[in-house]
Amino acid sequence: MRSLLFGIVMGVAVASGPVPAAETGAGSGEVVVVPLHGQVSKAQFLFLRRALKDAARDGASAVVLDMDTYGGELDAAVKMVDALGRVEVPTVTWINQNAGSAGALIALGTKRIYMSPVSAIGAAAPVLASGQDLPEAMTDKTVSYFSKYFRSAAERNGHNPDIAEAFINKKKEVKVGDRVISEKDSLLTLSAQEAVADAGGRPLLAVGIAASVEEAVKGEGFKGRIVRAAPTGFEQLAFWITALAPVFLLVGIAGAYLELKTPGFGLPGAVSLVSFLIFFTGHHLAGLAGLEAPALFVLGLLLLLVEVAFFPGLIVFGLIGTALVIGSVLWAMVDHYPTQSELPDFGAWVVPLTNLGVALGGATILVVLVARYFPSLPGFRRLLLQGAVAAGPAIAPEEEHSGAAVSVGQTGVAESPLRPAGKGRFGERLVDVVTDGVFLPVGAPIRVVQIDGFRVVVEALPA
Repeated sequence: MRSLLFGIVMGVAVASGPVPAAETGAGSGEVVVVPLHGQVSKAQFLFLRRALKDAARDGASAVVLDMDTYGGELDAAVKMVDALGRVEVPTVTWINQNAGSAGALIALGTKRIYMSPVSAIGAAAPVLASGQDLPEAMTDKTVSYFSKYFRSAAERNGHNPDIAEAFINKKKEVKVGDRVISEKDSLLTLSAQEAVADAGGRPLLAVGIAASVEEAVKGEGFKGRIVRAAPTGFEQLAFWITALAPVFLLVGIAGAYLELKTPGFGLPGAVSLVSFLIFFTGHHLAGLAGLEAPALFVLGLLLLLVEVAFFPGLIVFGLIGTALVIGSVLWAMVDHYPTQSELPDFGAWVVPLTNLGVALGGATILVVLVARYFPSLPGFRRLLLQGAVAAGPAIAPEEEHSGAAVSVGQTGVAESPLRPAGKGRFGERLVDVVTDGVFLPVGAPIRVVQIDGFRVVVEALPA
């Protein structure tokens, strides 16, 4: 169950007339309308991606973009076009007044374009985030690259590629017969009436003029019920969580490792669980991870606990649990669409593998720093040791300096199961101890091999 959202809106033609349902793939599934109003942003991309995935999964007959934007982030628009190209659901844009700049590119990413009676599309010159013009050298590079991108998006969806290029490249001249559509040194902008004008037996760009989404849907011949998607309000939050995925993984992995090295359940374990919870929640909201990814993660954790609590040293449950945990984390970051094959191609795994690699490397460094420096910080040992298992007057490791605690080489027995942390009894003393990854049962003979800050490390002795 991968999570997604909605669909997209459509417009109806006056100039060229409605297209038969057989040609547009009209069906009885729902027509999903996705509003794209205001500045084009990464949050809007997350919203659209979830809508497209939901529409594909639920068998929608069409996705229609209700567009009213003067533009925004070009990289977000590129991602939207890519997402539109990944679904087999018919896609339509209805321009509700404005499709400027990045909005024009998104419209070209859909199969059909309709325009309201008073509307415009075009003028996609790249500018800085502040609104100022780019430096000349950067402008040439940007225009050169995105001119081709606009053309390819238009060609893939059956739009006039010359018109698309003229939206962003003012050096592009466009003619239809002897009629000049766009002169050199002028960015192309089309009104609704210009966009639907005849150009050699077909509309110049838009297939028709529609006063409303409902009118557009009717003109396309779709019979399904119109439903309107709405953003959840968490898209911006989801964007930041997915962008910071390596950080949350790093903290989660490091916390889990430190928890295994300390008695009971304490601060590292709580921090680890919260980090993984934020990680999966953010990717769920972003339309990446469905409920199956965190479910596999929890199953993996349960198998690891079974290994530690009931079958220490068996390995089988630990290996399967580890594989499920790693697999669920990677799968949560894969951008997979319902119409794609179950196993995404290698390109879809690049970002997840990179994020996991960065997280593992960072976690290793963090654990080394914690082991080296943090034990000397005031209160740190107390926080890690709170909630230790087994009742009784434990001797804190720091008491070794007064001669009241255990010393290296001293022998005793495991008072509680060591998995790998627990309690050890040395004569009359009950001490928090931890093995070096070995699991020992109650009563196992042990010997102190190292006292490192808050840790008393023991090893097993022959029975």
